[in-house]
Amino acid sequence: MRSLLIFDLDGTLIDSKLDLANSVNAARIHMGMPPIENDTVYSYVGNGAPVLMRKAMGTAATEPQVQEALAYFLGYYREHMLENTRLYPGVKRALDELKESGYPMAVLTNKPVRFSRELVAGLGMTDHFFQVYGGNSFEQKKPHPIGVDELLKESGAARETAWMIGDSAVDIKTARNANIKACGVTYGFQPETLLADPPDLLLDTLEDLPKHVK
Repeated sequence: MRSLLIFDLDGTLIDSKLDLANSVNAARIHMGMPPIENDTVYSYVGNGAPVLMRKAMGTAATEPQVQEALAYFLGYYREHMLENTRLYPGVKRALDELKESGYPMAVLTNKPVRFSRELVAGLGMTDHFFQVYGGNSFEQKKPHPIGVDELLKESGAARETAWMIGDSAVDIKTARNANIKACGVTYGFQPETLLADPPDLLLDTLEDLPKHVK
């Protein structure tokens, strides 16, 4: 059987930075706070919406304030998440080639699963993946290996041939915890985090992935 390819979403398949930053700052303004720099927001992405908003609200915010801001963020993002978000260059071509070659592919992200599936559908990628799991699909988020384990079981793929492809240390740690191979991409949100624990493969464009997995 072909290798199972598991993709992160934000920063790997899709450039969602601006819509995320706009939504975070809309929540801050709703809470009577000034906006923060977009680059700061980008550095907070990767561990799910609750962690994103806790960091964005700052240490002085109370838990009820964080929860109110989170609820506003989720509502705002749901309405605006496809305004500026696009596939990264080369992603569509790579996914098309891998699909034609018969590789089973899935998405495993820490973004809420409903948003993740709507984004995948809205960007025309639904037919490429047999499954899309989000941060609330399981009891644990990445880097816990539970999502990888479930996808391996669903696909019937061999663990030793599976890949996790992502843009941050969270994805590399997920691969290590699941005992599968890790591929990092340099164009995403947090490529600097790949330095501490280098992946097995590092790509500047996803277009190069098919020749490596083949």
